[in-house]
Amino acid sequence: MPAADDLRLLIDAAQEAGRIATSYSGPEAQAWHKPEGAGPVTEADLAVNDMLERELRAARPDYGWLSEESLDGRDRLAADKVFIVDPIDGTRSFIDGARTWAHALAVAEKGEVTAAVIYLPLRDMLYSAVRGQGATLNGNPIRPATRDRLTGANLLVARPVMEPRHWKNGAPNVFRSYRPSLAYRLALVAEGRYDAMLTIRPTWEWDVAAGDLILREAGAVTSDRIGAPLRFNNADPRVKGVVAANAAVHRDICAALA
Repeated sequence: MPAADDLRLLIDAAQEAGRIATSYSGPEAQAWHKPEGAGPVTEADLAVNDMLERELRAARPDYGWLSEESLDGRDRLAADKVFIVDPIDGTRSFIDGARTWAHALAVAEKGEVTAAVIYLPLRDMLYSAVRGQGATLNGNPIRPATRDRLTGANLLVARPVMEPRHWKNGAPNVFRSYRPSLAYRLALVAEGRYDAMLTIRPTWEWDVAAGDLILREAGAVTSDRIGAPLRFNNADPRVKGVVAANAAVHRDICAALA
């Protein structure tokens, strides 16, 4: 199936996900913590996941399936294409009643994302991309920032990452901001509102697959924390951190990290 057709499917699914999620009141939705410190989940996460798995798999029965809220199966590893889905990225924000949670949906083919959507229904922001066709926000092309060095850059990063031990020569002189949704952080860099984002811990594929393509199609560079390209649908569905920025800032970050 052409990637453009997959994108249309993902957009329709993301918009339906938004309708389902916003029918719940975040602070009042039933919520509980998943085992082994895997974070919170709500009845809204599961309702969205049920719809996505039902509709997307019915539309593409030969595609594999990887979702934060579904039991992982080994059969996806044999599929040429796979859906990689986070039903609600930023569940803590959803529970708090904030607006910065997102639906993150992607299709990966043989390890590379080919179609992707990040949708923030309460902000009316829909980021999308198809391999080779650029990235958009609400239909308008987006590009990353043009800063030429890391010093002084605006970074989206969790506070612990800036501890000196993670950097060869101590933490760089940057301005730090944060958003709970990893998908939203990636999208904000893709549209040039921030210069870069990074994570250094093992990172679940469903958090970053959609953002990886949107960033690359916008003109940014993405990699794991040591500069290697991101690959998806791994047996262990995690990547070794993420660095995302324009080429110059990306190079500086990878060189500076311990």
